[in-house]
Amino acid sequence: MDELNFKAVSDFLLTAGVSLLRGLLILVVGLFLVRWIVKLAEKSKLLSRLDPSVRLFLKNLLRLVLVVAVVLTAANVLGVPLTSLITLFASAGVAVSLAMQGALSNLVGGLTLLILKPIRSGEFVKIGDYEGTVKSIGAFYTELTTFDNRRVSLPNNTLTNTAVVNYTREGTRRVDVVFSVSYGSDTDRVYETLRSMVSGLDGILTDPAPNVVMQKCSDSSVDFTVRAWVRSADYWDVFFRMTEAGKRALDEAGIEIPYPQMDVHIR
Repeated sequence: MDELNFKAVSDFLLTAGVSLLRGLLILVVGLFLVRWIVKLAEKSKLLSRLDPSVRLFLKNLLRLVLVVAVVLTAANVLGVPLTSLITLFASAGVAVSLAMQGALSNLVGGLTLLILKPIRSGEFVKIGDYEGTVKSIGAFYTELTTFDNRRVSLPNNTLTNTAVVNYTREGTRRVDVVFSVSYGSDTDRVYETLRSMVSGLDGILTDPAPNVVMQKCSDSSVDFTVRAWVRSADYWDVFFRMTEAGKRALDEAGIEIPYPQMDVHIR
């Protein structure tokens, strides 16, 4: 009886040892293959064309999927029921996703921004109530730097559900500056003065050519708009110089810039 028990135990240990050895062998070889496949993917032309942040995300995702596959295979060889492991991983995944719903939403939003590229680092954009230069697009947050050097961090899921105005992407922008003159001003002289002013400014593009239009007749003034195309990087410099140059040109031409006024008739 003792000999029978000893033989059964030795057979069990032998079988378990072989299974353990096979499982460890699969784990070691599998992890080595995972490392080799990830390095091979890094050198592929397909990934090299993508944004660095997208490449990093896809590389980590590939590594995670392959490692999980190796661990499940090794556990199955050791005799652990594969169905139980899959159920355990699925349950853990659901629990984690519910606990990190907001973070996962930002992660998906960040991946969407990196793939579709509605904005890029260095571009000047308006997102909701915020305007600034894109500093970085992270996995969870996008950072803007405003004119007064404030850093604004916006959740990525907000960007994918909000209208984004990109002022840089097209390369050029139109500067519109409104000048108001009195009703008694000579219209032809106003046109001549403003056209001469805008044609003499540096940074103005000749194609499309700048133009001056009468925008509207307001309560106290006639409003003229000077429109000129510039490179996106020159927008604010030209805007401020055009505003100052227009004021000086109208003053030198003797054209009145009126204050808001109201005529009151008493009977």
